[in-house]
Parts: sequence; C-alpha cells; structure tokens
Amino acid sequence: MSKKIIAIGGGENGRLKSDGKRIMYPYETKPMDIEIINLTGKNHPNFLLIAHSQLLEKQAGYFQTMVDIFGKKYGCDCKDLKSNELTNKEKVNELINWADIIYEGGGNTLDMIKLWKETKFDETLKKAWEDGKVMCGVSAGANCWFQECSSDSLKILYGPDKPLIGMECLGFINAFMVPHCDEKDRYESAKELLKNKNLVGILLSNCCALEIIDDKYRLLTSDASYHGIEAYGLKIYWKNNEYYEERIDKTDKFKPLKNLLSKDLKI
Repeated sequence: MSKKIIAIGGGENGRLKSDGKRIMYPYETKPMDIEIINLTGKNHPNFLLIAHSQLLEKQAGYFQTMVDIFGKKYGCDCKDLKSNELTNKEKVNELINWADIIYEGGGNTLDMIKLWKETKFDETLKKAWEDGKVMCGVSAGANCWFQECSSDSLKILYGPDKPLIGMECLGFINAFMVPHCDEKDRYESAKELLKNKNLVGILLSNCCALEIIDDKYRLLTSDASYHGIEAYGLKIYWKNNEYYEERIDKTDKFKPLKNLLSKDLKI
C-alpha cells in the first residue's frame, strides 16, 4: 500500500467567525481537501477527525465544521474520535479500521503528541499510515507526521509572550516542519530552532501543503490573498555552520523526496 500524507501549513476552512456577525472565513483549503479525497480512490470515502490538538470541549465544534466540508460538500461519511476515547482500544481500532482519511486539526501540538504517546495512539497512527490510509491535517495536524516541528504550544498554554519551541513528533518523515511560515516570528525562529539539528526544515506558508506519496512529493497551493501573500514553501538547513534556504518548486509534478530531505541534494 502507498503511504500518503498531506500536511497543510495553514489556511482557513470556511468556518464561522466567532464575532457573532455570522460572517464566514474564506474556504482556502479546498484544493487540499479535494486531493485528500482523491488519494483514497473512492468517491465517498470515510473521514475520521481526531482533533486532539484542541481542548476536549472544543472538539465537537471542530467536528461539525469538518462535517460541513467533507460531509456536506463532498459526500464523505464522517465520524470523530475524541481525546478522552483513546483508552477505549475497541473503539479506537474500530474507527481507525473504518477510516480512509485520518485528519488532525490545528491547535496544541505539544499536549497532543504527549497524549498520543501516553495512550500508544502514536503506534496506531503509524500502522494506519503503513496500511495506506490518508494521513493529513493543518498546522498541528501538519506538524505531527514529521520527526520534529516548530510549535506555538507554549503561547497557547501560557500566553503570547512565550517563545516558539522545537519538539519531537511522530517521525514518519525525517524533517523539521514549520507551519504558517509567512508569519514573521515563525520564519525567523525556524532558523535558530534548526541550527544544531541534523535535519532539513520544511517551511509551509498559509495556503500551502506538502503532499507525500511514498518516496515522492509535491506542493499544493491555494489563493492566499486573505493573508496578503502568494502561498509558498521553503527548504532550509544548516551545513558546516552556514545557513541555506531554497524555494520549493510549485510544479504539479512529483519529485524525489530524498532531494527535499537531504542537505546534499538540490530540489
């Protein structure tokens, strides 16, 4: 079975703004969502949300937003697995076996990974990936599939004055993921967070996703005018105490993943 990941660096999904004015955010992740469905090879795949980067009390609301997209727009059968259900191994196995798509949303990467390792859900996710299910998500849901990532979890937990941190994730892909890299602090901190690591950094802006199928990759992008940018991805790394940075080509063609993950190969 092919191993499939779509890691979305950020972007709005058409959810309702929380200002009480019934105004919707733009639906920026449409190309990514359509490709997620296409990768299953099914017209109406089974969609499983695992919004464990969100507080438990917010997970139901997140699920309803995703039902509005994957269920109502695209005809998927949608279910969710809440964070307080991970100790119910029978339910976990039933839902993971049922799912064609496993999607993690944005939020607190640090506590999410801690929860997964404590409950051994990380092992369940690895097997699902190896079994060919489409592993995907945005922000924290992009971070989680990589060896390490840049996380704003301390800001979420303790306030905006806290720093961005580097942290270990699931390690499916041997790289350092940085979402929302069009935000100045994310971009500037990535260089320092990566300095003493033997990893390539992959930086994805809002409205940019990295699609990985087995040993090949490509970028997916959408209209990022809401953020005042054109969506992009970067490869960054340190070698012999020198810093290197390359733009990732936005061609539709897949390229060798080893070139993206190596300090010695150009993309």
